[in-house]
Amino acid sequence: MRVLITGGAGFIGSNLVKALERNYPKAKVYVLDDFSSGHFKNLLNTKCEVITGDISNKELWDWLGKNFQFNVVFHQGAITDTTVQDQRRMMEVNADSMRYILSTCLYWGAKLVYASSAGVYGNSPAPMREDEGLLPENIYGFSKLIMDRIAINFMQEHPEMKIVGLRYFNVYGPGEAYKGKTASMVYQLYRQMKEGKRPRLFKWGEQKRDFVYVEDVVRANLLAMEKNISGIFNIATGQARSFNEIVSLLNKYLNTNYEPEYFDCPYDFYQNFTQADISKAKKELGYEPLYSLEEGIKEYLERLGENIRT
Repeated sequence: MRVLITGGAGFIGSNLVKALERNYPKAKVYVLDDFSSGHFKNLLNTKCEVITGDISNKELWDWLGKNFQFNVVFHQGAITDTTVQDQRRMMEVNADSMRYILSTCLYWGAKLVYASSAGVYGNSPAPMREDEGLLPENIYGFSKLIMDRIAINFMQEHPEMKIVGLRYFNVYGPGEAYKGKTASMVYQLYRQMKEGKRPRLFKWGEQKRDFVYVEDVVRANLLAMEKNISGIFNIATGQARSFNEIVSLLNKYLNTNYEPEYFDCPYDFYQNFTQADISKAKKELGYEPLYSLEEGIKEYLERLGENIRT
């Protein structure tokens, strides 16, 4: 099996590289990344081959189509910073590139598993279902919605090809340190507390997210590869938890007692509440989250080298 992972030097992509090498030791894994947000250190201790390039470059996909052959493509590459306001660049990278990838996968006869986002739902009522409330609040969410529409149209035009879109909710876990300010709130709050600072939250920390541990996200990708289906699925836990709860768990595990420092939210496109309906993923993918927020944060901190207090 020959596998291509776009964005493979990034957070989720690099975890996927490692999982594929563990579970499919005979597979040949290639990473395509421009290293704008990925980092080479995420790929240390892997056996993958790296191709450096921009996914929005059509000539790159023409070259890949002629010179390589893949059975599966995991498309994780994207601009993931939700505060980016350059609408044209966001659409070129996140949406337009999808057409090049789909055409190349069709040429190869490859299955495509790609990363969408809960950003497509904006502040629609929860629980969020795949076919409802598609009202993104920012250009990032809109770019992912258009990406999904491109994929759905391609599924209809080419039913012989298998295409799976996974709408990630708030992913956290090992490998995200190089994302900087776009790393998860779990990691950012952990770093603040490790530096002896009070954790900073938008007023009053009661905003809720469906936080999903990266190991569950990786497993969803492998299930999507293995199942003979097409479609778009929410990947989350199905539970909404507040930022205040994260601070409480970090205090518990790190044996600290920091009080949050609250400040005004500077964004007018902020998602206040996300919670996924994951019934479709359970039924069709066989996906079931294995990590609660408590279990995920505990394992994460252990992998960061912390001696956990329970």
